[in-house]
Amino acid sequence: MTVAEKLRAMESIWEDLQRNPADVPSPAWHEDVLRAREHRVSEGQSHYGDWTDAKDWIRKQTR
Repeated sequence: MTVAEKLRAMESIWEDLQRNPADVPSPAWHEDVLRAREHRVSEGQSHYGDWTDAKDWIRKQTR
């Protein structure tokens, strides 16, 4: 397969997986990470930011 064909196949698979997200299991460590992050927020050690600001920050960091 060419790279373009592989990418199209991946996009097709991803679109199919998105149709039924409940059928796609999350690894157990995802819950651990989320709980740790929630704890840091509740302790005032971290905070949630605006998504637009986060995207701008990422763009600046990757230039």
